[in-house]
Amino acid sequence: MNWTEMIGESIRYIEDNLTENVTIEDIADKIHVSPFYFQKGFSLLCGFSVTEYIRKRRLTLAGQDVTATNEKIIDIALKYGYDSPDSFTKAFTRFHGATPISIRKDHLSVKSYSPLKIIFSLEGGYIMDYKIVKKDAFDIIGIGREFSYETANEQIPIFRREFYTENKFPNLKGSFGINVDVEKGNFEYIIADRIDCNTRIEDALIRKTIPSLTWAVFPCIGAIPHSLQNILKRVFSEWLPQTSNYEFAEGLLIEYYDDPSKYSNGIHDEKYYCELWIPIKTK
Repeated sequence: MNWTEMIGESIRYIEDNLTENVTIEDIADKIHVSPFYFQKGFSLLCGFSVTEYIRKRRLTLAGQDVTATNEKIIDIALKYGYDSPDSFTKAFTRFHGATPISIRKDHLSVKSYSPLKIIFSLEGGYIMDYKIVKKDAFDIIGIGREFSYETANEQIPIFRREFYTENKFPNLKGSFGINVDVEKGNFEYIIADRIDCNTRIEDALIRKTIPSLTWAVFPCIGAIPHSLQNILKRVFSEWLPQTSNYEFAEGLLIEYYDDPSKYSNGIHDEKYYCELWIPIKTK
Protein backbone atom coordinates (compact mmCIF):
# COMPACT_ATOMS: atom_id res chain seq x y z
CA MET A 1 0.00 0.00 0.00
CA ASN A 2 1.55 3.33 -1.02
CA TRP A 3 1.10 6.62 0.83
CA THR A 4 -1.87 7.82 -1.24
CA GLU A 5 -3.66 4.50 -0.69
CA MET A 6 -2.91 4.75 3.05
CA ILE A 7 -4.58 8.16 3.29
CA GLY A 8 -7.58 6.89 1.32
CA GLU A 9 -7.88 3.85 3.58
CA SER A 10 -7.61 6.03 6.69
CA ILE A 11 -10.47 8.25 5.47
CA ARG A 12 -12.66 5.22 4.82
CA TYR A 13 -11.88 3.87 8.29
CA ILE A 14 -12.71 7.23 9.90
CA GLU A 15 -16.01 7.49 8.03
CA ASP A 16 -16.97 3.95 9.09
CA ASN A 17 -16.25 4.73 12.75
CA LEU A 18 -17.48 8.27 13.36
CA THR A 19 -19.77 7.11 16.16
CA GLU A 20 -17.05 4.97 17.75
CA ASN A 21 -14.28 5.94 20.17
CA VAL A 22 -11.66 5.78 17.41
CA THR A 23 -8.18 7.09 18.23
CA ILE A 24 -5.27 8.30 16.12
CA GLU A 25 -3.43 5.15 17.13
CA ASP A 26 -6.32 3.00 15.87
CA ILE A 27 -6.29 4.71 12.48
CA ALA A 28 -2.50 4.60 12.13
CA ASP A 29 -2.47 0.93 13.09
CA LYS A 30 -5.12 0.23 10.46
CA ILE A 31 -2.86 1.56 7.69
CA HIS A 32 0.37 0.24 9.23
CA VAL A 33 2.18 3.53 9.79
CA SER A 34 3.27 5.35 12.96
CA PRO A 35 0.83 7.87 14.49
CA PHE A 36 3.56 10.51 14.18
CA TYR A 37 3.93 10.23 10.40
CA PHE A 38 0.23 9.63 9.82
CA GLN A 39 -0.73 12.86 11.59
CA LYS A 40 2.07 14.89 10.02
CA GLY A 41 1.37 13.55 6.52
CA PHE A 42 -2.40 13.97 6.84
CA SER A 43 -2.15 17.59 7.98
CA LEU A 44 0.39 18.45 5.26
CA LEU A 45 -1.66 16.89 2.46
CA CYS A 46 -5.10 18.01 3.63
CA GLY A 47 -4.31 21.37 5.24
CA PHE A 48 -5.89 20.46 8.58
CA SER A 49 -5.37 17.88 11.28
CA VAL A 50 -6.96 14.45 11.61
CA THR A 51 -8.73 15.48 14.83
CA GLU A 52 -10.16 18.58 13.14
CA TYR A 53 -11.48 16.47 10.27
CA ILE A 54 -13.11 13.97 12.64
CA ARG A 55 -14.62 16.78 14.72
CA LYS A 56 -16.17 18.52 11.69
CA ARG A 57 -17.51 15.29 10.23
CA ARG A 58 -19.10 14.32 13.56
CA LEU A 59 -20.69 17.75 13.96
CA THR A 60 -22.02 17.51 10.39
CA LEU A 61 -23.73 14.20 11.19
CA ALA A 62 -24.92 15.57 14.52
CA GLY A 63 -26.55 18.48 12.67
CA GLN A 64 -28.35 16.03 10.42
CA ASP A 65 -29.60 14.09 13.43
CA VAL A 66 -30.83 17.27 15.11
CA THR A 67 -32.84 18.35 12.06
CA ALA A 68 -34.03 14.98 10.76
CA THR A 69 -34.76 12.95 13.91
CA ASN A 70 -36.45 13.25 17.28
CA GLU A 71 -33.46 11.91 19.18
CA LYS A 72 -32.72 13.64 22.48
CA ILE A 73 -29.91 16.19 22.27
CA ILE A 74 -28.00 14.42 25.04
CA ASP A 75 -28.20 11.13 23.13
CA ILE A 76 -26.85 12.80 19.99
CA ALA A 77 -24.05 14.34 22.04
CA LEU A 78 -23.04 10.96 23.48
CA LYS A 79 -23.35 9.33 20.06
CA TYR A 80 -20.68 11.62 18.62
CA GLY A 81 -18.25 11.45 21.51
CA TYR A 82 -19.22 14.36 23.75
CA ASP A 83 -19.29 13.70 27.49
CA SER A 84 -21.80 16.40 28.39
CA PRO A 85 -24.59 18.44 26.77
CA ASP A 86 -22.67 21.65 27.54
CA SER A 87 -19.50 20.66 25.69
CA PHE A 88 -21.59 19.40 22.77
CA THR A 89 -23.68 22.60 22.63
CA LYS A 90 -20.57 24.79 22.60
CA ALA A 91 -18.90 22.81 19.80
CA PHE A 92 -22.16 22.50 17.85
CA THR A 93 -22.87 26.25 18.10
CA ARG A 94 -19.35 27.20 16.95
CA PHE A 95 -19.73 24.95 13.91
CA HIS A 96 -23.38 25.49 12.92
CA GLY A 97 -23.89 29.04 14.22
CA ALA A 98 -26.80 28.18 16.51
CA THR A 99 -27.59 25.81 19.38
CA PRO A 100 -29.08 22.36 18.70
CA ILE A 101 -32.30 23.33 20.47
CA SER A 102 -32.79 26.56 18.50
CA ILE A 103 -32.02 24.82 15.19
CA ARG A 104 -34.61 22.14 15.92
CA LYS A 105 -37.19 24.56 17.32
CA ASP A 106 -36.88 27.27 14.66
CA HIS A 107 -36.05 24.97 11.71
CA LEU A 108 -32.75 26.74 11.07
CA SER A 109 -30.22 25.54 8.51
CA VAL A 110 -27.12 23.56 9.44
CA LYS A 111 -23.67 23.36 7.86
CA SER A 112 -22.29 20.34 6.03
CA TYR A 113 -18.64 19.27 5.89
CA SER A 114 -18.28 16.66 3.17
CA PRO A 115 -16.09 13.54 3.46
CA LEU A 116 -12.65 13.78 1.92
CA LYS A 117 -12.09 12.02 -1.38
CA ILE A 118 -8.77 11.06 -2.92
CA ILE A 119 -8.67 12.30 -6.51
CA PHE A 120 -5.81 11.33 -8.81
CA SER A 121 -4.70 13.98 -11.29
CA LEU A 122 -1.91 14.25 -13.83
CA GLU A 123 0.41 17.19 -13.25
CA GLY A 124 3.88 18.25 -14.34
CA GLY A 125 6.77 15.83 -13.85
CA TYR A 126 8.37 17.38 -10.79
CA ILE A 127 11.99 16.66 -9.90
CA MET A 128 13.02 16.16 -6.27
CA ASP A 129 16.66 15.78 -5.32
CA TYR A 130 17.39 13.39 -2.48
CA LYS A 131 19.99 10.91 -1.31
CA ILE A 132 19.88 7.83 0.89
CA VAL A 133 22.45 8.03 3.69
CA LYS A 134 23.32 5.61 6.49
CA LYS A 135 24.28 7.54 9.64
CA ASP A 136 25.71 6.23 12.90
CA ALA A 137 24.02 7.06 16.19
CA PHE A 138 24.83 10.51 17.57
CA ASP A 139 23.98 12.57 20.64
CA ILE A 140 22.23 15.92 20.64
CA ILE A 141 21.60 18.60 23.24
CA GLY A 142 18.83 21.17 23.02
CA ILE A 143 15.72 22.90 24.24
CA GLY A 144 12.31 21.44 23.42
CA ARG A 145 8.61 22.18 23.47
CA GLU A 146 5.49 20.17 22.59
CA PHE A 147 3.31 21.21 19.66
CA SER A 148 0.03 20.06 18.18
CA TYR A 149 -0.21 19.11 14.52
CA GLU A 150 -2.91 21.74 14.05
CA THR A 151 -0.71 24.75 14.89
CA ALA A 152 2.86 23.51 14.39
CA ASN A 153 3.49 25.35 11.09
CA GLU A 154 2.75 28.70 12.75
CA GLN A 155 4.09 28.01 16.24
CA ILE A 156 7.47 26.37 15.54
CA PRO A 157 8.89 29.39 13.64
CA ILE A 158 7.79 31.54 16.60
CA PHE A 159 9.55 29.13 18.98
CA ARG A 160 12.75 29.38 16.93
CA ARG A 161 12.57 33.20 16.82
CA GLU A 162 12.13 33.32 20.60
CA PHE A 163 15.14 31.02 21.02
CA TYR A 164 17.43 33.26 18.99
CA THR A 165 16.03 36.53 20.38
CA GLU A 166 16.20 35.59 24.06
CA ASN A 167 19.64 33.95 23.70
CA LYS A 168 19.29 32.10 27.02
CA PHE A 169 21.74 29.44 25.87
CA PRO A 170 24.48 31.28 23.90
CA ASN A 171 26.48 28.11 23.31
CA LEU A 172 23.50 26.42 21.64
CA LYS A 173 23.51 27.25 17.92
CA GLY A 174 20.39 25.35 16.81
CA SER A 175 21.90 23.39 13.93
CA PHE A 176 19.06 20.86 14.12
CA GLY A 177 15.29 20.96 14.49
CA ILE A 178 14.29 17.52 15.74
CA ASN A 179 10.65 16.36 15.62
CA VAL A 180 9.97 13.50 18.03
CA ASP A 181 6.72 11.56 18.41
CA VAL A 182 5.06 11.80 21.83
CA GLU A 183 1.77 10.53 23.19
CA LYS A 184 -1.63 12.25 23.15
CA GLY A 185 -1.49 13.45 19.56
CA ASN A 186 1.37 15.94 19.95
CA PHE A 187 5.04 15.90 19.02
CA GLU A 188 8.11 17.45 20.62
CA TYR A 189 10.28 19.86 18.67
CA ILE A 190 13.87 20.23 19.89
CA ILE A 191 16.21 23.03 18.81
CA ALA A 192 19.49 21.17 19.09
CA ASP A 193 23.18 20.75 18.36
CA ARG A 194 25.30 17.65 18.01
CA ILE A 195 27.53 16.97 21.03
CA ASP A 196 30.08 14.52 22.34
CA CYS A 197 28.65 11.85 24.62
CA ASN A 198 30.90 13.06 27.48
CA THR A 199 29.81 16.69 27.33
CA ARG A 200 28.31 18.09 30.52
CA ILE A 201 25.04 19.93 29.99
CA GLU A 202 22.83 22.38 31.85
CA ASP A 203 19.82 20.93 33.67
CA ALA A 204 17.41 23.00 31.57
CA LEU A 205 18.54 21.34 28.35
CA ILE A 206 17.45 18.04 26.81
CA ARG A 207 19.93 15.31 25.95
CA LYS A 208 18.95 12.65 23.46
CA THR A 209 20.59 9.94 21.38
CA ILE A 210 19.55 9.74 17.74
CA PRO A 211 19.82 6.05 16.82
CA SER A 212 21.75 4.63 13.90
CA LEU A 213 19.38 4.86 10.94
CA THR A 214 19.15 5.10 7.18
CA TRP A 215 17.88 8.51 6.11
CA ALA A 216 16.30 9.98 3.01
CA VAL A 217 17.95 13.42 2.88
CA PHE A 218 16.20 16.20 0.95
CA PRO A 219 18.15 19.43 0.25
CA CYS A 220 16.25 22.69 0.59
CA ILE A 221 17.28 26.11 -0.73
CA GLY A 222 15.44 29.33 0.11
CA ALA A 223 14.13 31.49 2.94
CA ILE A 224 13.01 29.74 6.13
CA PRO A 225 10.37 28.60 7.10
CA HIS A 226 8.52 28.61 3.75
CA SER A 227 11.11 26.71 1.71
CA LEU A 228 11.38 23.94 4.31
CA GLN A 229 7.61 23.65 4.77
CA ASN A 230 7.24 23.41 0.99
CA ILE A 231 9.80 20.59 0.77
CA LEU A 232 8.09 18.73 3.62
CA LYS A 233 4.74 18.97 1.86
CA ARG A 234 6.28 17.79 -1.42
CA VAL A 235 7.83 14.77 0.31
CA PHE A 236 4.36 13.63 1.40
CA SER A 237 2.50 14.64 -1.76
CA GLU A 238 5.05 13.72 -4.45
CA TRP A 239 7.89 11.55 -3.18
CA LEU A 240 6.05 9.15 -0.88
CA PRO A 241 3.15 8.32 -3.27
CA GLN A 242 5.57 7.14 -5.96
CA THR A 243 8.06 5.41 -3.64
CA SER A 244 7.72 1.64 -3.65
CA ASN A 245 11.01 0.69 -1.96
CA TYR A 246 10.91 2.53 1.36
CA GLU A 247 8.72 3.13 4.39
CA PHE A 248 9.10 5.10 7.63
CA ALA A 249 11.47 3.62 10.19
CA GLU A 250 10.94 5.82 13.28
CA GLY A 251 8.61 8.44 14.75
CA LEU A 252 11.33 10.98 14.08
CA LEU A 253 12.09 13.75 11.59
CA ILE A 254 15.15 16.03 11.51
CA GLU A 255 15.75 19.45 10.00
CA TYR A 256 19.41 20.40 9.49
CA TYR A 257 20.26 24.12 9.29
CA ASP A 258 23.40 25.57 7.74
CA ASP A 259 25.22 28.41 9.54
CA PRO A 260 23.09 31.55 8.86
CA SER A 261 26.16 33.81 9.13
CA LYS A 262 27.36 32.44 5.78
CA TYR A 263 24.45 34.21 4.04
CA SER A 264 23.89 37.95 3.63
CA ASN A 265 20.25 37.71 4.81
CA GLY A 266 20.69 34.79 7.20
CA ILE A 267 17.87 32.26 7.17
CA HIS A 268 15.79 34.64 5.05
CA ASP A 269 18.30 34.56 2.21
CA GLU A 270 17.04 33.17 -1.10
CA LYS A 271 20.12 30.91 -1.23
CA TYR A 272 19.94 29.70 2.38
CA TYR A 273 20.59 25.95 2.64
CA CYS A 274 19.01 23.39 4.94
CA GLU A 275 18.03 19.73 4.78
CA LEU A 276 15.13 17.49 5.73
CA TRP A 277 16.04 14.03 7.05
CA ILE A 278 13.42 11.27 7.12
CA PRO A 279 14.31 7.86 8.63
CA ILE A 280 13.47 5.01 6.27
CA LYS A 281 13.75 1.28 5.90
CA THR A 282 13.35 -1.07 2.96
CA LYS A 283 9.86 -2.52 2.55
